[in-house]
Amino acid sequence: MQALMEAPKQQLSKDSMKVWIISETIGNLIGFVILGALFVADHYLSWYDWVVWILIALTVLSVVSTIWSFFRVSLLYKNWRYDVNEEYLQLKSGALHEQHHIIPMTKIQSVSTHQGPLLKKYNLYSLKVNTVGSDHEIPALPKQKAFELRDRVAVYAKVEEVER
Repeated sequence: MQALMEAPKQQLSKDSMKVWIISETIGNLIGFVILGALFVADHYLSWYDWVVWILIALTVLSVVSTIWSFFRVSLLYKNWRYDVNEEYLQLKSGALHEQHHIIPMTKIQSVSTHQGPLLKKYNLYSLKVNTVGSDHEIPALPKQKAFELRDRVAVYAKVEEVER
């Protein structure tokens, strides 16, 4: 009988929390600007009275969602783990709804690094792994670690570079 697999231990960069907080803040600000525009439109266009109540309910939900998003970032960071060996890539995330993916290296078709504007500000990269049936991502790794991990996964999975 095969021994139980050890849970992943590698953590994301601490800067990932900053990136997620900035991203959440931008999204929340956009939502509040839209809600504000709807309140202004309601005031000038004299929509039905029930529309105001719906806008108030949406505002309350948005405030609660905004508060939750800052706690969520902390939970994401504390519970996101990954690990890699010659046979498997393990991804574990989630505090309330825990997910633990064990991806066999034989199923990995491609692996790549990506960097958006917020990740670039903190010199972080996300690692994307594609398999036959799904895609997986390790969200915020320091540049050197992301490139080393990408190359290691590519070697273990025997991913060949395709010229175009």
